[in-house]
Amino acid sequence: MLTALIPKLPSRDLLATRSYYADDLGFTVGGEYPDYLIVERDGLELHFFLSADLDPLTNDGQVYIRVQDIDALYRSLVDRGVSIHPNGALSTKPWGQHEFALLDPDHNLLTFGEPT
Repeated sequence: MLTALIPKLPSRDLLATRSYYADDLGFTVGGEYPDYLIVERDGLELHFFLSADLDPLTNDGQVYIRVQDIDALYRSLVDRGVSIHPNGALSTKPWGQHEFALLDPDHNLLTFGEPT
């Protein structure tokens, strides 16, 4: 039986990743290891592995995160000065989702969505 799905994303610098997710996005640190980081928020986890040679401009890492009250989440991130993806402002998509997107320091794309 499946119980959870946990994305594993690359990070060039786990301290920078930790700072972005904890300080900017409100995650807590669930585990820190020399080459691995776990962050958590609202019962969800993201894992990061050290990839020192990662070129962020060619990184295809992506995660889609379903949320409740996306308007409040979006406002809270914007109010904290979190950069929204240039093409990822909050909007309603043709596929029936209200979405916005962020790029983390390694250009992993985080898309947040809520059904309309």
